[in-house]
Amino acid sequence: MTSRTVTLLDVARAAGVSKSTVSDALQGSGRVAEATRDRVRAVAEELGYRPNSAARRLRRASTGAVGLHLPATATRLDYYMNLAFGAVERAQEDGLDMVLLAPSGAAGGRIASRVDGLLVIDPEAGDSAVPGLLDAGVPVVTGERYLGPSAGPSAAVVCDNAASLTALLDHVTERGARRPAVLAPSGSSAWATALRATARSWGLAHGVEVALRTVPFAATPAEAEETTRALLTADPAVDAVICAPDGSAPGVLRAATALGRVVGTMGGGVGTGGSNGTGGGTPPEPGTIAQSGTPAEPGTIARSGPGLLVAACVDGPATRGAEPPVTAVDLRPAAYGRACAELLCDILADRAAPDTVRRHAWSLETRASTGSPG
Repeated sequence: MTSRTVTLLDVARAAGVSKSTVSDALQGSGRVAEATRDRVRAVAEELGYRPNSAARRLRRASTGAVGLHLPATATRLDYYMNLAFGAVERAQEDGLDMVLLAPSGAAGGRIASRVDGLLVIDPEAGDSAVPGLLDAGVPVVTGERYLGPSAGPSAAVVCDNAASLTALLDHVTERGARRPAVLAPSGSSAWATALRATARSWGLAHGVEVALRTVPFAATPAEAEETTRALLTADPAVDAVICAPDGSAPGVLRAATALGRVVGTMGGGVGTGGSNGTGGGTPPEPGTIAQSGTPAEPGTIARSGPGLLVAACVDGPATRGAEPPVTAVDLRPAAYGRACAELLCDILADRAAPDTVRRHAWSLETRASTGSPG
């Protein structure tokens, strides 16, 4: 029997209980003994039963709450905290409480009995909790698309992550970089997958070999520093490093300093104040060095050591407060959280279809780490 043909009645017959008992057991409601509840769930899983989401939504009363599932590493990342605050704020505007789900997830039936809908942010195809959440029988909005198999429709709010990394690579190239490197995140989220693919495709399209290194999805500054040290030591020609994980850019700066690389300059460390690619200054020619003992041109800084441009895929306190401040993509996480919650509210209120996809805008903030004005 396939998952498309299994009904509540089929599960009831196989488990030797009534149809209403099956319904209560799978939804975590009613007075059902724990042993019976476990037996029903085991039978439903064995038969491949999948709930009819539309029918369940019609039968169930509103709980006045929605669930939020974040990546397991989210608690130490500024990006996800801001996203969560934005989502909570928007949900409250529709009178909904936000329930933060444990990273390990929970059985879909039990979750569905406690919330009216779910937000699943940056779902990993390898996260064992995600399939159950997507098939919990309530509307689901994902923050970025889920790349794994899914039984039912889910809505999404997405960023053009390929375009944001392309903008960073174009920017450092305009500032004089000839051998860029990307510290891309590991994992199977849409964001991580897009960044790795874009680093390769941009290099092929521009005839430039991009030095691609994979780091943990939530790499710490120490991990980014270790990877950058190894990269720059093995490949001294690298003249720009784009770091993906939130908050890890300071590690790149520390590695550059330790190796005598001058961040924010090109061609041996002569900085001019530069531009953001739209005018306002010209980077020094690659290979030019202000020699010791020779007065530098007005507006330039004579330093020792080759230059290095540094940028980040996620803006935040770590990039804005670094020395020098780091050029980064502002993904506007609080606004992104609001957008995800707004779409879920619209679906719950029948203002949007359950498979709606909306776009979220980002911006490139150019700063001194790429020779651009802060």
